[in-house]
Amino acid sequence: MTDRAISETAMLTSLQDIQLPAEAAGGMAADLAVAIGLASLAALLVAGVLRALSLKRRPMPEKTLKTRLAEVQKLPDAERRVALLHLMRGLAPERYAEIKGAIYQPGGGVDLATLEAEVGARV
Repeated sequence: MTDRAISETAMLTSLQDIQLPAEAAGGMAADLAVAIGLASLAALLVAGVLRALSLKRRPMPEKTLKTRLAEVQKLPDAERRVALLHLMRGLAPERYAEIKGAIYQPGGGVDLATLEAEVGARV
């Protein structure tokens, strides 16, 4: 390069000498390989997303009534009464309907021992 400016014509003439190749290196085979690679990558991504969306979570195993009753026995009295009433509602809705009105009375309706015996008899 020189320190002096070149004329516009000289610059345009020097740029016309640059010739880019008509095809990239490798030609048609390289273009085909790139297209196949990109399509494969896109297919793998789509398949991965669909698989992740379609997997079903395993449901938590249902606790047996005996297991639930054993867990209720560890609770304090007030919480045990509520838990036993929930079990009674599921096991014997007709009996629950009979004692439902007495639950809100000051005495609490059916005593805890009777409630435990009724639920235990149905398990």
